[in-house]
Amino acid sequence: MSHSYYKVWIHAVWGTKERFPMIKQESERKIHDLLKEQFKKMECPVRIINGMPDHVHCLFLLNPKKTIAEILQQVKGGSAHAINEQKITIDHFSWQTGYGVFSVSESQLDRVYN
Repeated sequence: MSHSYYKVWIHAVWGTKERFPMIKQESERKIHDLLKEQFKKMECPVRIINGMPDHVHCLFLLNPKKTIAEILQQVKGGSAHAINEQKITIDHFSWQTGYGVFSVSESQLDRVYN
């Protein structure tokens, strides 16, 4: 086989700093859009981003040229920087240090999406 095939779906979850509910309904769409922009920079197509006031869930395709750590460092850091630069939240915004990451079988995509 001369070519490689790579398709790994990732469900990543992380929270706001100290799980403070900073993602308000009026800013949620903008924050999710900023996250999508960062995933796009890392060449990771996004299926969906959703969440609650204190955390987000992201379902995306892993870029085989990047590690999960590299991707999430860029996504979290780049989005937090943009949120603060654009003053989307009243207080200084930051994400928690850690995250949870789970691979998703193609057969379970719709279930995870919902």
